Amino acid sequence: MHGVEPICRVLTEAGAKIAPSTYYAAKTRPPSARAVADAALDERIVATHEASFGVYGVRKMWKMWKALNRETPQAPVARCTVERRMRAQHLSGVVRGRVKRTTVPAEVADRPGDLLERDFTAAAPNQRWVADITYVATWTGFVYVAFVLDLFSRRVVGWRVSNSLRTDLALDALEQALWQRHREQHDVTGLIHHSDRGVQYVAIGYTERLASAGAVASVGSRGDSYDNAAAESLNGLYKTELIRRHGPWRSLEDVEFATMEWVDWYNNSRLHSWCGDVPPGEYEKEYYRQNTDTDTTASAQPSLH
Repeated sequence: MHGVEPICRVLTEAGAKIAPSTYYAAKTRPPSARAVADAALDERIVATHEASFGVYGVRKMWKMWKALNRETPQAPVARCTVERRMRAQHLSGVVRGRVKRTTVPAEVADRPGDLLERDFTAAAPNQRWVADITYVATWTGFVYVAFVLDLFSRRVVGWRVSNSLRTDLALDALEQALWQRHREQHDVTGLIHHSDRGVQYVAIGYTERLASAGAVASVGSRGDSYDNAAAESLNGLYKTELIRRHGPWRSLEDVEFATMEWVDWYNNSRLHSWCGDVPPGEYEKEYYRQNTDTDTTASAQPSLH
């Protein structure tokens, strides 16, 4: 170990004049106000980043920060400050990779037509759903995950994990979506259900279940992922934000439990740009609140007849 004085003497001889008193003054000087503020900010940034599955970049971290400040008013934090402190903590968002298709096209003459034609918008919940399947590699083999997504809010309304690509996988996800909406007392009559040409989605059991629920089937063209781009986008988020970041995966049970946590976070906490940077669940609740208020106001008006 070298003492302070010898080190300062060598530095001075090399042209970097530093007196021992300068070192001691710097060592005993209390942290600056900015350093104290940065330390407090770093703690909150790390906690927020971890709570968001570690996937948020600067933009969404700043958006989340603004939302938190609305709930607990504090001194405003600039986006550049969030960016600076994230860089200092080596935090960053995730970048999506390429998507691999898992459904096998079915050759059927009476395949339903494409009722969306790449228009993945909806004016209200339960007007349009999209569905798709993706895969996850585990130590015990591939497992497959089916999702059903509401296009109005981008909320995941149904999902299931299985170790096979049988029709039951997609059908179970559909059943959960229908059960979820029934539990919330929302009608799905007239719903357009869109998917690719996979055998799981054009199977008799699946189409009959859609018909019994009052839904209409819609199927994209063969070999064109853009015809189901919204569902493909959800699969990409799922693989990027959960599967690739937290693997390797040991078994179906591990994937199933992690997917349950991710879907709950995605629906109720994750800021979604489609919804104006609020979670899908909150976006739906606001829609129903506004429409219920409108209906109540209209019914309260005196009759003109």
